Amino acid sequence: MAAGFFLYGFWALHSGNARTSILDVQASSSELDWNAVAISADRVIVAGPRWTGSHGPSVAILTKQGALQAFPTVEWNSWKPGLDATKHFVNVNALHIDPEGALWVVDTGTPQFGGPTLVNGPKLVRLDPQTGNVLRIYALGPDVAPRGSYIDDIRFNGPHAYLTDAGKGAILVLDIATGVCRRVLDGVPATQARPGRPIVMEGDVVRTSNGAPLLVNADPLEVSPDGRFLYFGPLEGPWSKVPTALLDNPATPAATLAASVEPWADLPPIGGSAMDEQGALYFTVLKDKTVYRRDPDGRITPLVSDDRLNWADAPFLTHDGQLWLPVAQLNRLPQFQQGRSRVALPFLLLSMKVRPGRYGRAAPTTERGIRSGG
Repeated sequence: MAAGFFLYGFWALHSGNARTSILDVQASSSELDWNAVAISADRVIVAGPRWTGSHGPSVAILTKQGALQAFPTVEWNSWKPGLDATKHFVNVNALHIDPEGALWVVDTGTPQFGGPTLVNGPKLVRLDPQTGNVLRIYALGPDVAPRGSYIDDIRFNGPHAYLTDAGKGAILVLDIATGVCRRVLDGVPATQARPGRPIVMEGDVVRTSNGAPLLVNADPLEVSPDGRFLYFGPLEGPWSKVPTALLDNPATPAATLAASVEPWADLPPIGGSAMDEQGALYFTVLKDKTVYRRDPDGRITPLVSDDRLNWADAPFLTHDGQLWLPVAQLNRLPQFQQGRSRVALPFLLLSMKVRPGRYGRAAPTTERGIRSGG
């Protein structure tokens, strides 16, 4: 098939012929190691970081004809050393749809894993997901994305957007209207990975090229449905919460903001998360390749375990209860396997129904012997 890519179930779902299996394979690719997905109307948009060695575009539309179509243009996806990073994707790590339906692309600006950021590289690009028109580019200068940073993911709360820095460990607060971005909670314990909580996958601790355990600072984040709290944590956990009223106020002293951080949920290392309108958190545990739901009362329920969920990364939850899961297999990349790739092609894009309707809740499934998390 074209571009080494196959698309399976999305248009069937949107034509009223939804499949009923627990995990549906929506697409597969041998060209793009996707770790991000966003759904807008009838469009499926995927993205992956450059350092994985993928040959496909950084951001792409999955077409009905079975192709990866560079989005918004080929030029945006054609960065090479020496080119201006302002209007090229250098290293995309996340996609998200804002409340107005616009697509946000998070560009870390770091071509190599653990490498330095490029001048004008770190940025947010807001686009119309249907036309591809670039609505605004938010530059993230060295004051908010210093050397060693890795801007990871984004969530929205009224006039503000929040981002995590998985490299140095901090929260970024963006005023969407003015474009002013502030770096807060920089280096506080809640944004830092703890060495005693290793990432274990397929029986081994995930290690960097120098043999040290991989540590990922502030990474997952969600906003409470009422907008009062930001939940966040390092990839390895645990999660904390901070009042957004203090977070949003530039006059809040750094010490006051740090003192307002409280424990929220002691979750193990996860690939990514999504939160619904009632505050239920859906997350993928790396160690046991399982999707879980954490209810607002703290109760945690396993939903499905599957060997294909190998580093299932940032999920995307649609309003009709479809949880989309890009499977990145990051732990199998050469960077974490002494230079030898253990990736099992193709990369999969999976989905599952996690609730029967917008305000419903799904019962757990026992497909393939669910195990408890941790």
